[in-house]
Amino acid sequence: MTENVNQLTVETPGTESPGTEGPRSRSLWDDAWRAMRRNPIFWIAIVLLVVMGSMAVVPNLWAPKDPLICDLTHARELPSRTAIFGYDQQGCDLWTRTVHGARSSILVGVLTTLGTMLLGSLVGILAGFFGGWLDAVLSRLADVFFAIPLLLGGIIILYTFSAPGQPYFVVILKVVFAIAILGWPTIARLMRSSVLQVKSNDYVQAARALGAGPGRLISSHILPNAMAPVIVVSTINLGAYIALEATLSFLGIGLQAPAISWGLAISEASGLGLIRSVPHMLLFPSLFLSLTVLSFILLGEAVRDALDPKLR
Repeated sequence: MTENVNQLTVETPGTESPGTEGPRSRSLWDDAWRAMRRNPIFWIAIVLLVVMGSMAVVPNLWAPKDPLICDLTHARELPSRTAIFGYDQQGCDLWTRTVHGARSSILVGVLTTLGTMLLGSLVGILAGFFGGWLDAVLSRLADVFFAIPLLLGGIIILYTFSAPGQPYFVVILKVVFAIAILGWPTIARLMRSSVLQVKSNDYVQAARALGAGPGRLISSHILPNAMAPVIVVSTINLGAYIALEATLSFLGIGLQAPAISWGLAISEASGLGLIRSVPHMLLFPSLFLSLTVLSFILLGEAVRDALDPKLR
């Protein structure tokens, strides 16, 4: 008589039998990406940004003509088959000028956003993590810059350091500096409050108890968990910075000819009698500017909804 002995396999926690997979922990960014993929607003913003971004990076793909070649015989002509956006008062193809104007406007917005993020995040991390007198000094410094209106301060800075005949990228960097030096306090305040909230969590205290220094605490534990609000606000601010550059160029203080930007195009189209006689000169640059600003705002709202569990 034989007996069948059933062998039991005992698995200890942390071990897996062949062919099985254990549950994989998901981070905040994994959950955010899952939420954004289901949000139609996110994809609308992405499509708009891909179109506008490709115009800024490779404008010749959309408009192969030279934007600086103009023919006065076509001045102020209405849209037609040969020029779908018409011509401006100098006889320049408005479609070509609008496409090539995306580079300056978007470049200013992106560089300004990076500048405000770097400067504001650095100040906010130092103030929130170390506290004490350093927090008091940096917070009062941020209050001083925060009290200066962004548009008025940009006008003063650009007017003070204006000089004709400067290279294209020098003018771009001047506009970026004028906006970034006044826009960082908002990011600094936000980062400071986020750091104060994160550094009291248990995992930060555990890392401190295990001997982690300030550099490791900030880079490995505090910064990755405190950046979400900054990324959301910076994404929304990027559209505002593009609009601000257009405003400064419209006032004749930002970018100057022969540079091409939407702000300059709007300024040229706002001359006496031009809005009524040739409205297409104002319509198309304003439309592209509005769509670009709207796309960044929509992207920022989609990221905000994905990162904030209360809004899901």
